[in-house]
Amino acid sequence: MDIKVGDKVEMKKQHPCGCKEFEILRIGMDFKIKCCGCGREVMVPRAKAEKNIKHILNKE
Repeated sequence: MDIKVGDKVEMKKQHPCGCKEFEILRIGMDFKIKCCGCGREVMVPRAKAEKNIKHILNKE
């Protein structure tokens, strides 16, 4: 996947706050993503994050 820092993505599963949009803050072995609804930051393993991304909403 061609994902860069600053991209906003839609995930298959929603965050507990109800929002499915996340912003990519860091890329490496883990992705650091920020919920666009409540602002919570979460670290997700790369394999799980790439599997759960539905599509990229906007590219920076």
